[in-house]
Amino acid sequence: MMRNHVLENMRDHLLALTAIQQHLALEEYEKATAAAENQLGMSSLNSHGTSHMARFMPTAMQQIGTQMHKAASRFATIVQEGGLEGSTPKIAEGLAGVMQQCVACHSSYRVHP
Repeated sequence: MMRNHVLENMRDHLLALTAIQQHLALEEYEKATAAAENQLGMSSLNSHGTSHMARFMPTAMQQIGTQMHKAASRFATIVQEGGLEGSTPKIAEGLAGVMQQCVACHSSYRVHP
């Protein structure tokens, strides 16, 4: 059950990243901000059930996850503050910060049956 929950969360994260990229491409900065914060950022922790899942994860995996959520919230702030002014390099750097955490986790951990 927990394995499926983790995999479902990872798929949700990919969907959120896709939505963020689509919103940025369309210059829908408010929607990109909302997706980042509500689906990946610190505001998303309860909806992902992180509190009951964390105890089943290695500490380092928990830390990477926390850093990903924090990076997503930072990204949302970057977009909110600079998106309307076309701060593309800062936006790209912020999104890369989120993705770096995803890559770090997926490079180190696997969910086995």
